[in-house]
Amino acid sequence: MRGSLTILCFFSVGLLLGYSNALPDFLIKNDYSSYTLYFLMFLVGIGIGADSKAFEVLKSFNLKIILIPLTTIVGTALGISLIFLILPGLSFKEVQAVGAGYGYYSLSSIIITETYSKTIGVVALLSNVMREIMTLLLAPIMVTFFGKIAPICSGGATSMDTTLPIITTVSGKEYAIISLFHGIVLTILVPFIVSLLLAL
Repeated sequence: MRGSLTILCFFSVGLLLGYSNALPDFLIKNDYSSYTLYFLMFLVGIGIGADSKAFEVLKSFNLKIILIPLTTIVGTALGISLIFLILPGLSFKEVQAVGAGYGYYSLSSIIITETYSKTIGVVALLSNVMREIMTLLLAPIMVTFFGKIAPICSGGATSMDTTLPIITTVSGKEYAIISLFHGIVLTILVPFIVSLLLAL
């Protein structure tokens, strides 16, 4: 929980600094977040490579590792179906397409905006950003109540990058490779599933 609050504090401070225009222009006009993410992934890679347990866990899962992204896809579809019951104004395929972003907000929102509706595209952007933030904040609680795989499924496509550090912190470094595999599979599937749902 302490790690999640630390992340939230850094995010809030950055948000306030950006909003107040108190930062120099070179920080505002250049996107350094990608370089930061690359460095973060480099550090995570070092951690995985130095941890022999990571590969032992991967061997123990064998083909069962495929079930983890499949569980995320089915679980997301079921959860979105429940949300549909209390969310007026959107069709079933629209809410399913929004959920099928699996946290990959930049891609899913663009696909939906360009091929279907700008309004639904904004909904997809916000809901998938919220999925990522909720994973960052609640990952320790998920592990306590639902097990070490839970934050991986919650992170969706982001389990391969932005939520990977918190996942390795709360679930353990040995789950990092599983998290990477899970995120890569969902990232590949997002454009196909979102497009398929919108075409129904």
